Amino acid sequence: MTAPLDIVIMAAGKGTRMKSRHPKVLQKLAGRALLQHVLDTAAQLKARSAVVVTGHGAEQVEAAIAGAQGGEAGYDLRFVRQEPQLGTGHAVQQAVPALRDDGMVVVLSGDVPLTQADTLRALVDAAGSDRLALLTVTMPDPTGYGRIVRNESGTVQRIVEQKDASEAERAITEIYSGIMAVPARHLTRWLGKLDNNNAQGEYYLTDIVAMAVADGVPVVGHRIADALQVAGVNSPLQLAELERAHQLRQARRLMEQGVRLADPARFDLRDDARGTKASLECGQDVDIDANCIFTGQVRIGAGARIGANCHISNAVIAEDAVIHPFTHIDGEKAGVDVGAGALIGPFARLRPGARLGRQVHIGNFVEVKNSQLADGAKANHLAYLGDATVGERVNYGAGSITANYDGVNKHRTVIEADAHIGSNCVLVAPVTIGAGGTVGGGSTITKNTEPGVLTVGRGKQVSITSWKRPLKQPKA
Repeated sequence: MTAPLDIVIMAAGKGTRMKSRHPKVLQKLAGRALLQHVLDTAAQLKARSAVVVTGHGAEQVEAAIAGAQGGEAGYDLRFVRQEPQLGTGHAVQQAVPALRDDGMVVVLSGDVPLTQADTLRALVDAAGSDRLALLTVTMPDPTGYGRIVRNESGTVQRIVEQKDASEAERAITEIYSGIMAVPARHLTRWLGKLDNNNAQGEYYLTDIVAMAVADGVPVVGHRIADALQVAGVNSPLQLAELERAHQLRQARRLMEQGVRLADPARFDLRDDARGTKASLECGQDVDIDANCIFTGQVRIGAGARIGANCHISNAVIAEDAVIHPFTHIDGEKAGVDVGAGALIGPFARLRPGARLGRQVHIGNFVEVKNSQLADGAKANHLAYLGDATVGERVNYGAGSITANYDGVNKHRTVIEADAHIGSNCVLVAPVTIGAGGTVGGGSTITKNTEPGVLTVGRGKQVSITSWKRPLKQPKA
């Protein structure tokens, strides 16, 4: 690709069939807006600019995309408005003032999210320096798509839209994907000649194909076999179908690397709620059961096992750890670290800043937030550890909590090595439990304890022999 590359993305459609308050191009696939997938591809192509043509919900689209763009995109992002929406040719006409004559223009659709960068590189190569290149695909059922009309020698002559096609033309199975590469100097000239003399009364971008033929500019069709790359989204059903197809491809890539997935049809890898791009890295012999969802950046070490129905986000899970079913791990910005050989769950929750050492046990209905547990520490059931530093081999009893918040500030609890915390204890931070110490069950601890001692902080047990249980009064 010698000429600078400028991407034009058509994103003005209303998406009526989505039946949503949100513009179609902001609907999410794998946790990321459809339009953002397309812009990510532009970044992979090292484009000079990306011009997004907005219309319906323009302010919402522009705000969402501008807010999601990072400096790593590497291209100049611009928005232009198409108001009213008078067809694809009219949409690209709005981008002309933002285009330079020295560039190669690639036209994409904001609701076609899965086109691969390598495919577009090949399309640009097919365009060379002076050709119009169309991305085409053969479909068993081409209904709704523009057909590629070739002459007897196989040269592309024109594209005919479904509504304007004859019966013979509708029988053609090679369709135009909506994606093209064309030198800007040709594109701007042809766009100025478009008219709306057709069944829809719209300005069709596809009419430039006949103009190119008339001008003697070669038109080439770069045909691919992978229809998923050109699949668009117009309804919730199509979005769900594309989601499953995309997730199945991700699952297959992982299995080709050696990951064991119990059921690749019940696997999801998505961006997280903050827009962190999805990534799942696995060592050897990782085993993942059904219905697991991974979001953001996740790394899983060799031999680790992930039970069914887990949700894991922004976390590092070391080798040979076991995450039992129904565990929820969400590291957000701070991340979560699970040490080698740790046992987590079932029904455990690890929140941002949880740092678990080797052989740590976090059992059912235990929540850990912004806390470090050293090697061998255990909190096996029904407990909360927030803003805590827990030493090696600590045993933290059922029903115990760190009371870390005073209504204004968070405070830290320190539990030194080999301490034992009984059941139903409240450790009121800031407080330190000395090494090897024991806290008796049911205690509320508000002061530091000495190493090796038993500390009990609870009311004295009293039995009242004269007390009688209230009797239920008879109904009047």
